[in-house]
Amino acid sequence: MTVDPNAATQSWPSPEPNHRRPHPARYLVPVLVAAAVAVALGVYGRVHQPTGTAFNLAGFSSTRAVKTWLASTAFFFALVQLVSALMMYGRLPGPRWAPAVHRWSGRIAFLVAVPVAVHCLYALGYQTYETRVLWHSILGCFFFGVFSAKMLLLRSERLPGWLLPIVGGLVFAVLTLVWLTSAFWFFRTFGVTT
Repeated sequence: MTVDPNAATQSWPSPEPNHRRPHPARYLVPVLVAAAVAVALGVYGRVHQPTGTAFNLAGFSSTRAVKTWLASTAFFFALVQLVSALMMYGRLPGPRWAPAVHRWSGRIAFLVAVPVAVHCLYALGYQTYETRVLWHSILGCFFFGVFSAKMLLLRSERLPGWLLPIVGGLVFAVLTLVWLTSAFWFFRTFGVTT
């Protein structure tokens, strides 16, 4: 007789399913982490002396153009996330590999958004000199806070079925507003340039 070392262990008889509601701390911890991340980013951006530039890539006319195109790339992959989530939840027809597309598009969107956030915080700081910029600063910090909460909730078990789509929708909505107050504004003001 051979034993499969990868097989799940079972106890006999099977334990009864645990239908208790999750402890409220399961929801409170992600909310507190989200608030801490958002506030920490805002405080850092406010107290840090802006340097004016953090990076530039060859082929682009300015650091703002680099940031705009990276933000637009992140927003594109967020749109892919939205469509693949709708497929996963049966709101749109989709292939069996929609969950993989959802995971990878989210990873790419996040990885592309990080240099944009680093540039915003390090080079520009938390700015309030006009309404659009103030909203962009607030929403940018809030985005990374909500994103942190979503990542924590992904690992939680026994969540209500509606919670993750709501938090994911909030992440998408905030990223959309961040993009509208930055990259979209840049394209409208300076044209679609590199």
